[in-house]
Amino acid sequence: MSTAVMTNRLELDSIADGALKAATRCWFGVTVLGQLLFGFTVASFYGMTAVRGDLHRWSRFLTHGYLPGDAMGNLAVIMHVGSAVVLMLAGAAQLVPQVRSRYPIFHRWNGRLYMLAVVGVSTAGLFLTWLRKTVGDLQQHIGSTLGAVLILLCAAMALRYALARNFRMHRRWALRLFLAASGSWFLRLAFFLTLAVFRGPVGFDPATFTGWFLTFMTYAQYAVPLGVLELYFLAQDRAGWLRRMAMAGMLFVLSLAMVAGLFSVSMAIWVPQLRAAYDSRKSIAATLSATVASSGIDAAMRQYHELKVAQPVTYNFDESELNNLGYQFLRAKKFNEAIQILQLNVEAYPKSSNVYDSLGEAYLDDGNVPLAIVNYRKSLELNPKNRGAVVTLQKLKAM
Repeated sequence: MSTAVMTNRLELDSIADGALKAATRCWFGVTVLGQLLFGFTVASFYGMTAVRGDLHRWSRFLTHGYLPGDAMGNLAVIMHVGSAVVLMLAGAAQLVPQVRSRYPIFHRWNGRLYMLAVVGVSTAGLFLTWLRKTVGDLQQHIGSTLGAVLILLCAAMALRYALARNFRMHRRWALRLFLAASGSWFLRLAFFLTLAVFRGPVGFDPATFTGWFLTFMTYAQYAVPLGVLELYFLAQDRAGWLRRMAMAGMLFVLSLAMVAGLFSVSMAIWVPQLRAAYDSRKSIAATLSATVASSGIDAAMRQYHELKVAQPVTYNFDESELNNLGYQFLRAKKFNEAIQILQLNVEAYPKSSNVYDSLGEAYLDDGNVPLAIVNYRKSLELNPKNRGAVVTLQKLKAM
């Protein structure tokens, strides 16, 4: 081999190594920033609403987030959410090389905290999946269960190699654990990016939250990141500038996709959560719920109108308040209360497609198909892209 050829290869290897390091830093920076944002949002929303006693708001962003009287289920939600916050915050710090090298004691104790959070989020997740009604079908529940098992397996392997002081293998299993434990975060990015790109649901029924796309994502949220990680290890272990350049390109593309996903999920979920977290107005839903329990639905209806006239600034009269309360009654099979509350929402927000969709669902659950059809059609009229209304009307043979 000539000296010129050798020099060219060395230059290409050097460029490929630099590109891979730069791409890795870019991906890691986006991931850490996104997870810190997620952790801050979750901690703010669930923490601030709990302090104010607005626990019913949890159900706005989490299916069956809070159910009155279900102590074990609510405890599992708290454990799951709290552990998730620790995972987001501790996981980011755990993988920073400078922290690991300069503060080894912190790294070890933070790692132990991370392991405890892994066990907490996985255990609580399994409880919520199988012992509390959640959205999705059996295939999704099986996928979530396999994901929890995978997380615990990665944690066990990372701990095993740490105790054996085989730090090279420990770091690799720690990376696998980090990606597996971040599965739900990756799922959120991919899900809302897909909604933004296709401008609506694709491959699933938004009414039942089932379909091939969600089933695929249940498994892909773990399999795809771990698959990319194994390709990264392969690029590191084997010589070849082309392989490393290809890996660098893949990481740059993934980083751009993640930035787009972060923007999409932030606009759809995280910004509204932060607004709700720091909204100091009293919850009209919590107020009406207490009145229904003590004096009945008619008294609550009167109270709503009186408070809206007398104290419009003190109470939160946002559309989501009555919508969440209506669904709370629906889940409790209190159809009369649910329908009247959702009718109030229609009166307050007559231009909203969502309020008619919710009222249609309440009528359908109560067995009143004609009125369900009327409200689903109105919802579709206001929002022709409401795929859930289309699917329901097709099932009712009303289209």
